[in-house]
Amino acid sequence: MKEKRENWASRLGFLLASAGSAIGLGNLWGFPYKLGKNGGFAYLLVYLLAVAAVGCVIMLAEFALGRRSGKSPVGAYRALDRRFAWNGWVASLAPFIILTFYSVLGGWSLKYFLAYAFDLLGGSPFAGMSGSGYFSAFISSWQSVFFHAVFMALCALVLYRGVAQGLERACKLMMPGLFALLLVVIVRSVTLPGAAEGLKFMFKPDFSAFRGGGFGKVLAAALTQMFFSLSLGMGVLITYGSYTDKKTNLVKSALCVPLFDTLAAVLAGVAIMPAVFAFGLDPASGPSLLYITLYDVFESMAFGPLFGMLFYALVFFAAFTSAISLLENSVAHLVDETPLRRKKAVVWVGLCVFALGVPSALGYGPWAGVTLPTLTGEMLQILDWVDYVGEYIMLTLGSLALCVMVGWVSGPEALIQEIEQEGAVFRAKRLWSFMLRYVTPLLIAFTFLCATGVLPL
Repeated sequence: MKEKRENWASRLGFLLASAGSAIGLGNLWGFPYKLGKNGGFAYLLVYLLAVAAVGCVIMLAEFALGRRSGKSPVGAYRALDRRFAWNGWVASLAPFIILTFYSVLGGWSLKYFLAYAFDLLGGSPFAGMSGSGYFSAFISSWQSVFFHAVFMALCALVLYRGVAQGLERACKLMMPGLFALLLVVIVRSVTLPGAAEGLKFMFKPDFSAFRGGGFGKVLAAALTQMFFSLSLGMGVLITYGSYTDKKTNLVKSALCVPLFDTLAAVLAGVAIMPAVFAFGLDPASGPSLLYITLYDVFESMAFGPLFGMLFYALVFFAAFTSAISLLENSVAHLVDETPLRRKKAVVWVGLCVFALGVPSALGYGPWAGVTLPTLTGEMLQILDWVDYVGEYIMLTLGSLALCVMVGWVSGPEALIQEIEQEGAVFRAKRLWSFMLRYVTPLLIAFTFLCATGVLPL
Protein backbone atom coordinates (compact mmCIF):
# COMPACT_ATOMS: atom_id res chain seq x y z
CA MET A 1 0.00 0.00 0.00
CA LYS A 2 1.37 3.39 -1.04
CA GLU A 3 2.24 5.71 1.84
CA LYS A 4 -0.17 8.67 2.12
CA ARG A 5 1.40 11.90 0.91
CA GLU A 6 1.98 14.47 3.65
CA ASN A 7 0.99 18.14 3.55
CA TRP A 8 1.96 21.32 5.34
CA ALA A 9 0.19 21.75 8.65
CA SER A 10 -0.24 25.50 7.98
CA ARG A 11 0.27 28.10 5.26
CA LEU A 12 2.77 29.89 7.50
CA GLY A 13 4.74 26.64 7.66
CA PHE A 14 4.83 26.47 3.86
CA LEU A 15 5.99 30.08 3.62
CA LEU A 16 8.71 29.70 6.27
CA ALA A 17 9.91 26.40 4.83
CA SER A 18 10.12 27.94 1.34
CA ALA A 19 11.97 30.94 2.78
CA GLY A 20 14.25 28.54 4.68
CA SER A 21 15.06 26.75 1.45
CA ALA A 22 15.94 30.05 -0.22
CA ILE A 23 17.81 31.67 2.68
CA GLY A 24 21.05 29.78 3.02
CA LEU A 25 24.78 30.00 2.42
CA GLY A 26 24.03 31.72 -0.85
CA ASN A 27 22.85 34.71 1.17
CA LEU A 28 25.43 34.71 3.95
CA TRP A 29 28.42 33.64 1.89
CA GLY A 30 27.79 33.98 -1.83
CA PHE A 31 25.98 37.33 -1.85
CA PRO A 32 28.48 39.33 0.29
CA TYR A 33 31.61 38.16 -1.52
CA LYS A 34 30.05 38.58 -4.99
CA LEU A 35 28.86 42.00 -3.88
CA GLY A 36 32.46 42.79 -2.92
CA LYS A 37 33.88 41.52 -6.22
CA ASN A 38 31.33 43.24 -8.46
CA GLY A 39 31.18 46.85 -7.39
CA GLY A 40 28.91 46.94 -4.35
CA PHE A 41 25.90 49.11 -5.21
CA ALA A 42 26.03 48.27 -8.94
CA TYR A 43 25.77 44.55 -8.15
CA LEU A 44 23.00 45.12 -5.60
CA LEU A 45 20.88 47.02 -8.12
CA VAL A 46 21.30 44.37 -10.84
CA TYR A 47 20.57 41.61 -8.35
CA LEU A 48 17.27 43.24 -7.32
CA LEU A 49 16.23 43.55 -10.96
CA ALA A 50 17.17 39.91 -11.59
CA VAL A 51 15.00 38.75 -8.67
CA ALA A 52 12.02 40.64 -10.13
CA ALA A 53 12.55 39.61 -13.76
CA VAL A 54 13.53 35.98 -13.24
CA GLY A 55 13.20 34.90 -9.61
CA CYS A 56 9.53 35.68 -8.97
CA VAL A 57 8.51 34.42 -12.43
CA ILE A 58 10.20 31.01 -12.13
CA MET A 59 9.20 30.56 -8.48
CA LEU A 60 5.50 31.06 -9.22
CA ALA A 61 5.68 28.58 -12.10
CA GLU A 62 7.34 25.94 -9.91
CA PHE A 63 4.88 26.40 -7.04
CA ALA A 64 1.93 26.07 -9.45
CA LEU A 65 3.45 23.08 -11.23
CA GLY A 66 3.93 21.24 -7.94
CA ARG A 67 0.48 21.96 -6.53
CA ARG A 68 -1.26 21.10 -9.80
CA SER A 69 0.28 17.62 -9.89
CA GLY A 70 0.71 16.87 -6.20
CA LYS A 71 4.01 15.26 -7.19
CA SER A 72 7.77 15.80 -6.95
CA PRO A 73 9.51 17.13 -10.13
CA VAL A 74 9.49 14.01 -12.34
CA GLY A 75 5.79 13.37 -11.78
CA ALA A 76 4.95 17.07 -12.02
CA TYR A 77 6.61 17.53 -15.42
CA ARG A 78 5.25 14.22 -16.68
CA ALA A 79 1.71 15.26 -15.71
CA LEU A 80 1.97 18.52 -17.63
CA ASP A 81 3.74 17.18 -20.72
CA ARG A 82 5.40 13.76 -21.03
CA ARG A 83 7.94 15.15 -23.50
CA PHE A 84 9.51 17.15 -20.67
CA ALA A 85 9.72 14.39 -18.07
CA TRP A 86 13.51 14.52 -18.56
CA ASN A 87 13.54 17.97 -17.00
CA GLY A 88 12.00 16.46 -13.89
CA TRP A 89 15.02 14.19 -13.65
CA VAL A 90 17.35 17.18 -14.05
CA ALA A 91 15.41 19.04 -11.35
CA SER A 92 15.58 16.01 -9.05
CA LEU A 93 19.27 15.32 -9.64
CA ALA A 94 20.43 18.95 -9.27
CA PRO A 95 19.65 19.38 -5.54
CA PHE A 96 21.11 15.94 -4.82
CA ILE A 97 24.39 16.91 -6.49
CA ILE A 98 24.42 20.33 -4.83
CA LEU A 99 23.77 18.80 -1.41
CA THR A 100 26.90 16.63 -1.67
CA PHE A 101 29.08 19.76 -1.41
CA TYR A 102 26.59 21.94 0.47
CA SER A 103 26.65 19.52 3.39
CA VAL A 104 30.44 19.90 3.53
CA LEU A 105 30.06 23.68 3.82
CA GLY A 106 27.36 23.17 6.44
CA GLY A 107 29.81 21.03 8.39
CA TRP A 108 32.36 23.85 8.22
CA SER A 109 29.83 26.27 9.74
CA LEU A 110 29.09 23.78 12.53
CA LYS A 111 32.81 23.38 13.21
CA TYR A 112 33.33 27.15 13.49
CA PHE A 113 30.29 27.57 15.73
CA LEU A 114 31.59 24.92 18.13
CA ALA A 115 35.13 26.34 17.99
CA TYR A 116 33.92 29.80 19.04
CA ALA A 117 31.67 28.28 21.71
CA PHE A 118 34.69 26.50 23.22
CA ASP A 119 36.78 29.65 22.85
CA LEU A 120 34.12 31.58 24.76
CA LEU A 121 34.33 29.00 27.55
CA GLY A 122 38.12 29.32 27.71
CA GLY A 123 39.01 26.30 25.58
CA SER A 124 41.14 28.38 23.15
CA PRO A 125 40.92 26.01 20.14
CA PHE A 126 42.47 28.64 17.85
CA ALA A 127 45.76 28.83 19.81
CA GLY A 128 46.74 32.17 18.31
CA MET A 129 46.52 30.91 14.72
CA SER A 130 45.75 33.20 11.79
CA GLY A 131 42.47 32.89 9.93
CA SER A 132 44.08 31.22 6.93
CA GLY A 133 46.21 28.97 9.16
CA TYR A 134 43.26 27.69 11.18
CA PHE A 135 41.09 27.17 8.11
CA SER A 136 43.84 25.36 6.19
CA ALA A 137 44.58 23.07 9.15
CA PHE A 138 40.89 22.20 9.46
CA ILE A 139 40.06 21.48 5.81
CA SER A 140 43.35 19.60 5.32
CA SER A 141 42.36 17.04 7.93
CA TRP A 142 39.69 14.35 8.15
CA GLN A 143 37.71 16.68 10.44
CA SER A 144 36.02 18.03 7.31
CA VAL A 145 34.61 14.54 6.61
CA PHE A 146 33.52 14.12 10.22
CA PHE A 147 31.59 17.40 10.33
CA HIS A 148 30.09 16.64 6.92
CA ALA A 149 28.78 13.39 8.41
CA VAL A 150 27.39 15.11 11.52
CA PHE A 151 25.66 17.78 9.45
CA MET A 152 24.02 15.20 7.16
CA ALA A 153 22.93 13.12 10.12
CA LEU A 154 21.19 16.15 11.68
CA CYS A 155 19.39 16.88 8.38
CA ALA A 156 18.24 13.28 8.07
CA LEU A 157 17.06 13.26 11.68
CA VAL A 158 14.73 16.22 11.02
CA LEU A 159 13.25 14.74 7.85
CA TYR A 160 12.85 11.33 9.47
CA ARG A 161 10.04 12.92 11.51
CA GLY A 162 8.12 13.88 8.39
CA VAL A 163 7.02 17.04 6.58
CA ALA A 164 4.86 18.70 9.26
CA GLN A 165 6.57 17.41 12.40
CA GLY A 166 10.11 17.56 11.05
CA LEU A 167 10.69 19.92 8.14
CA GLU A 168 7.97 22.47 8.90
CA ARG A 169 8.61 22.57 12.65
CA ALA A 170 12.37 23.02 12.18
CA CYS A 171 11.84 25.98 9.83
CA LYS A 172 9.29 27.59 12.15
CA LEU A 173 11.88 27.54 14.93
CA MET A 174 15.01 28.36 12.97
CA MET A 175 13.86 31.09 10.58
CA PRO A 176 12.89 33.62 13.30
CA GLY A 177 16.10 32.68 15.13
CA LEU A 178 18.12 33.31 11.98
CA PHE A 179 16.80 36.86 11.55
CA ALA A 180 17.20 37.59 15.28
CA LEU A 181 20.86 36.53 15.19
CA LEU A 182 21.41 38.49 12.00
CA LEU A 183 20.12 41.68 13.62
CA VAL A 184 22.39 41.19 16.65
CA VAL A 185 25.46 40.83 14.41
CA ILE A 186 24.40 43.86 12.34
CA VAL A 187 24.16 46.07 15.43
CA ARG A 188 27.72 45.16 16.39
CA SER A 189 29.05 45.50 12.86
CA VAL A 190 27.63 48.95 12.07
CA THR A 191 28.82 50.39 15.39
CA LEU A 192 32.49 49.62 14.66
CA PRO A 193 34.75 52.62 13.93
CA GLY A 194 34.98 53.04 10.16
CA ALA A 195 31.92 50.90 9.46
CA ALA A 196 30.27 53.70 7.47
CA GLU A 197 32.59 52.98 4.52
CA GLY A 198 31.08 49.52 4.21
CA LEU A 199 27.56 50.96 4.10
CA LYS A 200 28.63 53.50 1.47
CA PHE A 201 30.09 50.65 -0.61
CA MET A 202 26.72 48.92 -0.59
CA PHE A 203 24.26 51.78 -0.89
CA LYS A 204 26.00 54.81 -2.43
CA PRO A 205 25.23 54.90 -6.18
CA ASP A 206 28.39 53.97 -8.08
CA PHE A 207 28.32 52.39 -11.53
CA SER A 208 32.04 52.23 -12.22
CA ALA A 209 31.79 48.43 -12.24
CA PHE A 210 29.81 48.67 -15.51
CA ARG A 211 32.68 50.29 -17.42
CA GLY A 212 34.64 48.48 -20.10
CA GLY A 213 32.03 45.78 -20.65
CA GLY A 214 31.69 45.18 -16.94
CA PHE A 215 27.89 45.20 -17.02
CA GLY A 216 27.75 41.72 -18.55
CA LYS A 217 30.05 40.35 -15.85
CA VAL A 218 27.96 41.92 -13.07
CA LEU A 219 24.72 40.66 -14.65
CA ALA A 220 26.04 37.10 -15.00
CA ALA A 221 27.24 37.08 -11.38
CA ALA A 222 23.90 38.42 -10.11
CA LEU A 223 21.81 35.94 -12.12
CA THR A 224 23.91 32.95 -11.09
CA GLN A 225 23.74 33.98 -7.45
CA MET A 226 19.99 34.46 -7.67
CA PHE A 227 19.35 30.95 -9.05
CA PHE A 228 21.27 29.34 -6.22
CA SER A 229 19.94 31.65 -3.53
CA LEU A 230 16.26 31.27 -4.45
CA SER A 231 16.50 27.50 -5.03
CA LEU A 232 15.31 27.91 -8.62
CA GLY A 233 15.57 25.02 -11.07
CA MET A 234 16.24 22.56 -8.24
CA GLY A 235 12.74 21.10 -8.10
CA VAL A 236 12.60 21.97 -4.41
CA LEU A 237 9.87 24.56 -4.95
CA ILE A 238 7.90 22.09 -7.07
CA THR A 239 8.04 19.58 -4.21
CA TYR A 240 7.07 22.24 -1.67
CA GLY A 241 4.22 23.34 -3.92
CA SER A 242 2.97 19.74 -4.05
CA TYR A 243 2.45 19.80 -0.27
CA THR A 244 0.22 22.91 -0.35
CA ASP A 245 -3.56 23.07 -0.31
CA LYS A 246 -5.69 24.84 -2.90
CA LYS A 247 -6.43 27.75 -0.55
CA THR A 248 -2.81 28.91 -0.42
CA ASN A 249 -2.26 32.06 -2.46
CA LEU A 250 0.67 31.13 -4.68
CA VAL A 251 1.13 34.66 -6.05
CA LYS A 252 1.67 36.10 -2.58
CA SER A 253 4.00 33.22 -1.72
CA ALA A 254 6.06 33.79 -4.89
CA LEU A 255 6.45 37.44 -3.89
CA CYS A 256 7.04 36.95 -0.15
CA VAL A 257 9.74 34.26 -0.43
CA PRO A 258 12.00 36.29 -2.77
CA LEU A 259 11.38 39.33 -0.58
CA PHE A 260 12.50 37.47 2.56
CA ASP A 261 15.44 35.97 0.72
CA THR A 262 16.62 39.29 -0.71
CA LEU A 263 16.16 40.97 2.67
CA ALA A 264 18.34 38.28 4.26
CA ALA A 265 21.00 38.74 1.57
CA VAL A 266 21.09 42.52 1.97
CA LEU A 267 21.14 42.21 5.77
CA ALA A 268 24.02 39.73 5.48
CA GLY A 269 25.88 42.34 3.45
CA VAL A 270 25.15 44.94 6.14
CA ALA A 271 26.43 42.51 8.77
CA ILE A 272 29.67 41.73 6.93
CA MET A 273 30.76 44.70 4.79
CA PRO A 274 30.95 47.35 7.58
CA ALA A 275 33.15 45.00 9.62
CA VAL A 276 35.36 44.26 6.62
CA PHE A 277 35.89 47.97 5.92
CA ALA A 278 36.28 48.80 9.62
CA PHE A 279 39.31 46.51 9.82
CA GLY A 280 40.74 47.52 6.44
CA LEU A 281 40.21 44.12 4.81
CA ASP A 282 39.51 43.35 1.15
CA PRO A 283 35.75 43.19 0.35
CA ALA A 284 36.60 41.26 -2.83
CA SER A 285 38.43 38.47 -0.99
CA GLY A 286 36.12 35.88 -2.54
CA PRO A 287 34.89 32.65 -0.92
CA SER A 288 37.49 33.01 1.84
CA LEU A 289 35.49 35.96 3.17
CA LEU A 290 33.34 33.81 5.46
CA TYR A 291 35.95 31.53 7.01
CA ILE A 292 39.20 33.53 6.85
CA THR A 293 38.50 37.25 6.53
CA LEU A 294 35.75 37.29 9.17
CA TYR A 295 37.85 35.12 11.47
CA ASP A 296 40.43 37.92 11.52
CA VAL A 297 37.61 40.42 12.18
CA PHE A 298 36.38 38.53 15.24
CA GLU A 299 39.92 38.03 16.53
CA SER A 300 40.42 41.81 16.45
CA MET A 301 37.04 42.70 17.95
CA ALA A 302 36.07 43.25 21.58
CA PHE A 303 33.99 40.25 22.68
CA GLY A 304 35.08 38.58 19.46
CA PRO A 305 34.41 34.99 20.58
CA LEU A 306 30.83 35.87 21.55
CA PHE A 307 30.04 37.54 18.24
CA GLY A 308 31.92 34.84 16.36
CA MET A 309 29.76 32.18 18.01
CA LEU A 310 26.56 34.13 17.24
CA PHE A 311 27.59 34.72 13.64
CA TYR A 312 28.44 31.09 12.91
CA ALA A 313 25.24 29.98 14.65
CA LEU A 314 23.51 32.20 12.10
CA VAL A 315 25.48 30.61 9.26
CA PHE A 316 24.63 27.13 10.55
CA PHE A 317 20.92 27.95 10.76
CA ALA A 318 20.94 29.24 7.18
CA ALA A 319 22.85 26.23 5.86
CA PHE A 320 20.67 23.78 7.76
CA THR A 321 17.27 25.08 6.58
CA SER A 322 18.47 25.03 2.97
CA ALA A 323 20.08 21.60 3.27
CA ILE A 324 16.94 19.94 4.62
CA SER A 325 14.99 21.35 1.67
CA LEU A 326 17.53 19.85 -0.77
CA LEU A 327 17.36 16.52 1.03
CA GLU A 328 13.55 16.61 1.11
CA ASN A 329 13.41 16.93 -2.67
CA SER A 330 15.35 13.69 -3.17
CA VAL A 331 13.33 11.93 -0.48
CA ALA A 332 10.05 13.01 -2.10
CA HIS A 333 11.30 11.75 -5.46
CA LEU A 334 12.04 8.29 -4.06
CA VAL A 335 8.70 8.11 -2.25
CA ASP A 336 6.82 9.11 -5.42
CA GLU A 337 8.78 7.02 -7.93
CA THR A 338 9.66 3.85 -5.96
CA PRO A 339 7.99 1.54 -3.41
CA LEU A 340 10.23 2.94 -0.64
CA ARG A 341 8.45 4.45 2.34
CA ARG A 342 9.51 7.84 3.63
CA LYS A 343 11.73 6.85 6.56
CA LYS A 344 13.73 4.36 4.51
CA ALA A 345 14.07 6.92 1.74
CA VAL A 346 15.51 9.45 4.21
CA VAL A 347 18.12 6.94 5.39
CA TRP A 348 19.15 5.86 1.89
CA VAL A 349 19.38 9.36 0.46
CA GLY A 350 21.27 10.61 3.51
CA LEU A 351 23.83 7.82 3.23
CA CYS A 352 24.29 8.38 -0.51
CA VAL A 353 24.75 12.13 -0.08
CA PHE A 354 27.34 11.56 2.63
CA ALA A 355 29.28 9.01 0.56
CA LEU A 356 29.31 11.14 -2.60
CA GLY A 357 30.20 14.23 -0.56
CA VAL A 358 33.39 12.72 0.88
CA PRO A 359 35.50 13.70 -2.19
CA SER A 360 34.35 17.32 -1.77
CA ALA A 361 35.21 17.15 1.93
CA LEU A 362 38.71 15.94 1.05
CA GLY A 363 39.08 18.20 -1.98
CA TYR A 364 40.98 20.92 -0.13
CA GLY A 365 42.98 18.47 1.97
CA PRO A 366 44.33 15.02 1.09
CA TRP A 367 42.85 15.23 -2.44
CA ALA A 368 43.79 18.87 -3.07
CA GLY A 369 45.78 17.88 -6.14
CA VAL A 370 42.73 16.47 -7.92
CA THR A 371 41.21 18.93 -10.40
CA LEU A 372 38.43 18.55 -12.96
CA PRO A 373 37.70 20.51 -16.17
CA THR A 374 34.74 22.84 -16.73
CA LEU A 375 33.10 23.63 -20.07
CA THR A 376 35.14 26.85 -20.14
CA GLY A 377 38.40 24.89 -19.89
CA GLU A 378 39.11 26.02 -16.33
CA MET A 379 40.38 23.35 -13.92
CA LEU A 380 38.65 23.30 -10.53
CA GLN A 381 39.13 21.40 -7.30
CA ILE A 382 36.47 18.78 -6.53
CA LEU A 383 34.13 20.87 -4.34
CA ASP A 384 34.24 23.84 -6.73
CA TRP A 385 33.66 21.56 -9.73
CA VAL A 386 30.57 19.97 -8.17
CA ASP A 387 29.32 23.47 -7.34
CA TYR A 388 29.92 24.51 -10.96
CA VAL A 389 27.99 21.55 -12.43
CA GLY A 390 25.05 21.87 -10.05
CA GLU A 391 24.74 25.63 -9.72
CA TYR A 392 25.98 27.01 -13.03
CA ILE A 393 24.85 24.29 -15.45
CA MET A 394 21.94 22.25 -14.09
CA LEU A 395 19.96 25.06 -12.43
CA THR A 396 20.09 27.34 -15.47
CA LEU A 397 19.39 24.48 -17.90
CA GLY A 398 16.41 23.27 -15.86
CA SER A 399 14.95 26.77 -15.52
CA LEU A 400 15.37 27.46 -19.23
CA ALA A 401 13.57 24.20 -20.07
CA LEU A 402 10.74 25.20 -17.71
CA CYS A 403 10.27 28.50 -19.55
CA VAL A 404 10.19 26.76 -22.93
CA MET A 405 7.84 24.05 -21.73
CA VAL A 406 5.33 26.25 -19.93
CA GLY A 407 5.69 29.33 -22.08
CA TRP A 408 5.67 27.75 -25.53
CA VAL A 409 4.87 24.01 -25.56
CA SER A 410 2.05 23.40 -23.09
CA GLY A 411 1.19 27.07 -22.70
CA PRO A 412 0.85 28.99 -19.42
CA GLU A 413 -2.96 28.60 -19.26
CA ALA A 414 -2.89 25.38 -17.22
CA LEU A 415 -0.68 26.93 -14.53
CA ILE A 416 -2.69 30.17 -14.55
CA GLN A 417 -5.80 28.10 -13.86
CA GLU A 418 -3.98 26.46 -10.94
CA ILE A 419 -2.82 29.81 -9.59
CA GLU A 420 -6.41 31.09 -9.64
CA GLN A 421 -7.80 28.21 -7.55
CA GLU A 422 -10.29 29.03 -4.79
CA GLY A 423 -11.06 32.44 -6.30
CA ALA A 424 -7.49 33.79 -6.11
CA VAL A 425 -7.03 36.86 -8.28
CA PHE A 426 -4.00 36.89 -10.58
CA ARG A 427 -3.99 40.40 -12.00
CA ALA A 428 -0.51 40.16 -13.48
CA LYS A 429 -1.13 36.98 -15.50
CA ARG A 430 -0.51 38.68 -18.86
CA LEU A 431 2.72 40.23 -17.63
CA TRP A 432 3.77 36.91 -16.07
CA SER A 433 3.08 35.04 -19.32
CA PHE A 434 5.06 37.62 -21.32
CA MET A 435 8.02 37.44 -18.94
CA LEU A 436 7.92 33.63 -18.93
CA ARG A 437 7.97 33.49 -22.72
CA TYR A 438 10.38 36.26 -23.67
CA VAL A 439 12.36 38.16 -21.02
CA THR A 440 13.09 35.46 -18.44
CA PRO A 441 14.36 32.77 -20.87
CA LEU A 442 16.65 35.30 -22.58
CA LEU A 443 18.24 36.21 -19.26
CA ILE A 444 18.58 32.54 -18.31
CA ALA A 445 20.12 31.72 -21.70
CA PHE A 446 22.64 34.53 -21.17
CA THR A 447 23.60 33.03 -17.81
CA PHE A 448 23.97 29.54 -19.30
CA LEU A 449 26.11 30.77 -22.20
CA CYS A 450 28.40 32.59 -19.77
CA ALA A 451 28.72 29.48 -17.60
CA THR A 452 29.64 27.31 -20.60
CA GLY A 453 32.17 29.80 -21.94
CA VAL A 454 30.27 30.58 -25.16
CA LEU A 455 30.09 34.21 -23.97
CA PRO A 456 33.44 34.89 -22.28
CA LEU A 457 33.35 37.79 -19.82
